[in-house]
Amino acid sequence: MPVLSTRTGAESETDVLCSPGRGDVLDVVGIGFGPSNLALAIALAEYNQEVPEADRVSARFYERQPAFGWHRGMLLKDTTMQVSYLKDLVSMRNPCSRFSFLAYLQARDRLVDFINHKTLFPSRREFHDYLEWAAEPFRGAVDYGREVVDVVPVEEAGEVTHFQVLTRAGGQQAEPAVQRARNVVVAGGLRPRLPDGTSLSDRVWHTSELLGRLETLPAGPGQAPRSFTVVGAGQSAAETVAHLHGEFPDADIHAVFARYGYAPADDSAFVNRIFDPEAVDHFYTSPDDVKEMMFDYHRSTNYSVVDIELIDELYRRLYQEKVAGKQRLHVHNLTRLLTADSGDEHVRVGIEFLPTGRRDVLRTDYLVLATGYRPTDLHGILGSVEPILCTDKGRVRVNRDYSVESTLPGPAAIYLQGPTEHSHGIASSLLSNTAVRAGEITKALVKGLVRDIDAPRAPALTAAAPV
Repeated sequence: MPVLSTRTGAESETDVLCSPGRGDVLDVVGIGFGPSNLALAIALAEYNQEVPEADRVSARFYERQPAFGWHRGMLLKDTTMQVSYLKDLVSMRNPCSRFSFLAYLQARDRLVDFINHKTLFPSRREFHDYLEWAAEPFRGAVDYGREVVDVVPVEEAGEVTHFQVLTRAGGQQAEPAVQRARNVVVAGGLRPRLPDGTSLSDRVWHTSELLGRLETLPAGPGQAPRSFTVVGAGQSAAETVAHLHGEFPDADIHAVFARYGYAPADDSAFVNRIFDPEAVDHFYTSPDDVKEMMFDYHRSTNYSVVDIELIDELYRRLYQEKVAGKQRLHVHNLTRLLTADSGDEHVRVGIEFLPTGRRDVLRTDYLVLATGYRPTDLHGILGSVEPILCTDKGRVRVNRDYSVESTLPGPAAIYLQGPTEHSHGIASSLLSNTAVRAGEITKALVKGLVRDIDAPRAPALTAAAPV
């Protein structure tokens, strides 16, 4: 664990963040503890290091996973990040932060080696290790294995003064525990998106669980899988196809997608400016028709696109197999998934070739759905808050500082980190903007805090001990 305090004595940044003294009402409760709320925790801790004790912000985070993790199922070997290491948790906000990727490299004694590597894009495994390294000092501020099941606004004299955050240990049916908080920051992450009519099973997987599933496969002679089918046309789909093709040299790999071919990601310099911090301002202040135009124009920077190097590699493999007369990689383009019937020994995958309508059935050992993600359903977290949230076309209205508009006034606020593409643009939910967004939310939180609230204590509720 890195020691990050610049103060005299043994006080660490985590100690400052978690310091008592505000009764049972915290200034901030964070829902989820992935990269977004980790970046927020760092920003709050660094703020606390610079202000008197009376002005410090208290915070606690609840994470349903049993430990810190970020897309663990896709930490495939030889895969790299698609954003520069400079877009880490802090550098775009505070280049001098001790939580930077460069500080991590120095702590791991790899700074010189990384410089000699001459790359802006570390491996995904290394970046995950960086995130774990940054999260470790905040272990005392996080309840892992607990999920938030509701957020209840507390109204006093016509104002929402704070919230009751109800949490429950994962898998437990006991009454939820209650933590009161003046502000709530929701960073619930993503959930797998499944095609209509499909469900996960021992033979039907989503890419989010790929590595964990592969580790459970039998490895004895004659037991290795003979075929996989991967549905999807994006980066995760292409990476999965390449990984399975390399790791299972005797297996047939079927790639199924509705496009004519994998489409390259547009990461050219001018287009990449859509991920600049100022692009959020441009998007937020634009009329709705301009927002829609910007989103459509730049969809190719992030959605259902693949790095050109990976596209070239897959095509090289396909061509060389044709030269050798032994084809294992099968590309079913212009084809959509119809059905997936999972049995004890294989999956019957119904597909349709769109130009002709011809239907076939692939008999495959395992079906992998690389069909992307959807934002966490806010209803499952903010059920009791929903009646006071302002909406537009079924989506919550979000202020520029990422706070959600409410029908009731008051100092308490809810902030969103994630499902804000409709208001803040394509970059708002991505790693590229994480550091800047955390800084903006921190400024808003500090500005809006009212610390002289004499909030009543909520009745104590019994709950299972945190995992």
